[in-house]
Amino acid sequence: MPKKPDDALVPYTGDRLAQARSVATLHDDELKRRASAAARDKNLDDLWAITLAYLTSDSHAGVGASKHTLRAYRKGVEVLVEYAADHAWNLLRPGRREPGLFVAHLSASGLKPATVHSRVASANALYRALRWAGATDADPFADVKRPKDRTKGIVKNPPYKTDFVTAMAEVARADERALILLMAHAGLRIAEALALAWEHVHFERKRLLVAHGKGDKARLVPMSAKLREALHALRVERGLPSRGFVFTFHAYATAYERLRRLARSIDREDEFRGFHAGRKLAGTRLYAQVKDFTRVAGFLGHEQVDTTRRYVELPEDDLADAVENFE
Repeated sequence: MPKKPDDALVPYTGDRLAQARSVATLHDDELKRRASAAARDKNLDDLWAITLAYLTSDSHAGVGASKHTLRAYRKGVEVLVEYAADHAWNLLRPGRREPGLFVAHLSASGLKPATVHSRVASANALYRALRWAGATDADPFADVKRPKDRTKGIVKNPPYKTDFVTAMAEVARADERALILLMAHAGLRIAEALALAWEHVHFERKRLLVAHGKGDKARLVPMSAKLREALHALRVERGLPSRGFVFTFHAYATAYERLRRLARSIDREDEFRGFHAGRKLAGTRLYAQVKDFTRVAGFLGHEQVDTTRRYVELPEDDLADAVENFE
């Protein structure tokens, strides 16, 4: 294994902002030199450190970028760096046709269009970071064509059926039941649910506060009667805490495995598809009540209503009553 240079960007193990500061506060010439060296040597650790510093200090998401988002970005940067190394790609001066070949390689490897889009987004982030560091002016993925997915997301990953959620909740432990209903009734993202604190659960107002949603946006979310009951039961089990995290586990993988095992215990593991399907169920049920995508978008924490449209499953005969009496 080659020896790491003495002036390499050593990964910092503290908080994200401190790590970003250790890179962003370098003198312009020094940051440019290190970024150029990292790109030349295809040093993944240093390239990711620069990308993370850029994402934290100079992107729209900033310090609010979720761990899930950062994991996806890092994986994408890793894939690009490995491809560049295997194909003698000069990262600072990529050939005009090389980005298109990279995207074609991703598609040919069997990745779904959504994953290809994610990898390209990561590559774009890396190049924004390299431009931010002054190492290059290249923007190779600006015009690259990406594969289109003709199948709607609501078809590929539809909402859970209500009876599945009910069956899971009936046999779940108190914390698992609360987690299930936070997604299927309140429409929370898994990161939002795992970060929920007791001081943000307002039983009397029948609301909970998502203090740091996607993009660090806060929102108030109404709680169903069953969700309030589930959270109250969990709070009683915990000794009626008024502060602190609702859940004792905070890792995505832990939550996933807990609910997967729960589905297996009722012989319905094949129906378990992670967390987003529960969120889609909440959006679908709310839309059926209010018939207003704008209100559902606010409920789910979507900035764009078009995103919400992809979360709501409409019945095939949704317009039947509307056209029944056409003359």
